[in-house]
Amino acid sequence: MTGADTAPSGAPGGAGTFRDRLRAAFAHALRGLAADGVCPVGAEDLPALLEQVRETAEAKFGDYSGTMAMGLAKKAARKPRDLAVEIARRLADAPGYSAAFAPPGDPVGPGFINVRVRDEALSAAISAAFVDERLGVPRVAAPATIVVDFSSPNVAKPMHVGHIRSTVIGDSLARLLAFRGHRVITDNHLGDWGTQFGMIIWGWRRFGDEAALAADPTAELGRIYRLVRRLADAAPEDLAADPQLAALAAEHPGAAREVLLETARLHEGDPENRALWERFMPACLADIEKLYRRLDVHFDHRLGESFFQPFLAGVVDDLVARGLARESRGAIGVFLDGDDKPPFLVRKGDGAFLYATTDLATIRWRLEHWNPDRILYVVDHRQGQHFEHLFATAKRWGLPGIERVALEHVAFGTVLGDDGRPFKTRAGDTVGLESLLDEGVERAFALTAGDEGLDDAERRRVAETVGIGAIKYADLCQNRTTDYVFSYDKMLELKGNTAAYMQYAVARVEGVLEKGGIDREALWRSAPAIVPADPRERSLALAILRFGEVLEDVEADSRPNLLTAWLYDLAGRYSAFYDALPILKCAEPERTSRLALCDLTGRVLRKGLGLLGIGTVRTM
Repeated sequence: MTGADTAPSGAPGGAGTFRDRLRAAFAHALRGLAADGVCPVGAEDLPALLEQVRETAEAKFGDYSGTMAMGLAKKAARKPRDLAVEIARRLADAPGYSAAFAPPGDPVGPGFINVRVRDEALSAAISAAFVDERLGVPRVAAPATIVVDFSSPNVAKPMHVGHIRSTVIGDSLARLLAFRGHRVITDNHLGDWGTQFGMIIWGWRRFGDEAALAADPTAELGRIYRLVRRLADAAPEDLAADPQLAALAAEHPGAAREVLLETARLHEGDPENRALWERFMPACLADIEKLYRRLDVHFDHRLGESFFQPFLAGVVDDLVARGLARESRGAIGVFLDGDDKPPFLVRKGDGAFLYATTDLATIRWRLEHWNPDRILYVVDHRQGQHFEHLFATAKRWGLPGIERVALEHVAFGTVLGDDGRPFKTRAGDTVGLESLLDEGVERAFALTAGDEGLDDAERRRVAETVGIGAIKYADLCQNRTTDYVFSYDKMLELKGNTAAYMQYAVARVEGVLEKGGIDREALWRSAPAIVPADPRERSLALAILRFGEVLEDVEADSRPNLLTAWLYDLAGRYSAFYDALPILKCAEPERTSRLALCDLTGRVLRKGLGLLGIGTVRTM
């Protein structure tokens, strides 16, 4: 490792962010209002009120602002501005307030209470962050055990563009939660036992090619899967448009029914089907693992559907015994919304189990073995109703510990092409994930063509980091609940909110320190005082110290785009600082102070990108 990749090992974490400290002061002020009879503020009201203490929209108004006076004014039967004056007066007297913050000014507008961090407090905090291995980010006060269930592809077919969102969103949340101090357990709940294997087993016996399987197992199995899927799902208009498909359908008229029979035989333990499943699985898993390594995505566990198969009958029996599930048209379901609404099916009429059954068995197993406080399911928004019913059923089931577990569906939108439809190849096929990554890397490689300081091997390494980082960042910078249009050109731009822009900012920091011949470790050991005297220095230092606040906000709503927006803002503030102020050529002590601020900015940008699963490079 180089000095750029290590960090000082000073005291961890600090005593909370400035926002934490200010919210504590506001809590003191609001409790004082209630105690003096000015306004009825109960303990249950405080969390929502303190959420209204945020950074100001414009620096000219201060660094933080509290806006709760407007909402509380009606309760207090007072004008919002008058109530804001009362809150501000008590705020200034709160324990610890004056050490960190200047006295609040007169409320602005209809009751905004604006607060500025004291310059000496800012200098002390940014200097402490410089020697802190956690970069000034405190650990969460109440660590939880959190299971993050993400990616979860069907292993019998190649991963495609549709898997990118679950994979990168889930990975970034897991990284971020672990850095915050939680005990995080990641699980890739693979689809390794469903109808897709019935399709492959049925298709292998009729269309399989041993030589093709030996040469490229995943490609051959994928070919079989796609062919059988077309046969099983073919509508009359599909057959009319494709004579070859029509001929196959005429030759195999019972394909759809026979696929289900092969699936049922596999689940019942048929030796031949089991042997084929065991033969095909290693190749499928190896192909998926190769992609995960390339994406730098790792899992603690890989407990697929097949792992839970032995427990499914017991789940249904227990639900029936407890009176939660009953027979309906030959199937077994849980009636969550009365008899007039479709039930949440846990067993089909032919005896086969469903995703619902497996998901319930998985919840029970996780409760028994991991004792989680939260379980996050990072899954497409189209599965929203399934998770709504799953969570309701799990709660009614009454499993030990279920009442205290938060079950959360972290939903996301669809990746679209320029035409506004799900992203496809020109031939109309779903874009394979490997080809998606290859294209991004090749485009990044082409952009490095003019860099004479890099040999071909180094260009390849840079292109891999930049290309894959661009694809990840383009996804993560979106509000996860919305669809977004995929564009290689936009994601690789060195301007705007892109990974390349962020990576370039890191490279600029490296350039300053290398040009100055700075011994980073000596700089860290010296623990210099950082004094952000210029407004641009102050702006940059304050942004760095908001790192912990941003991570708290990301966790609260599982939205990595809040982190990307902050990183983009931080890079912009660094650029304003870098362009306007001399660093290497200024006199001491400003020179060392600014060098330390540069170094800390680079480490924070690198850490923030790392929490998104995105690498950095020393030169671009």
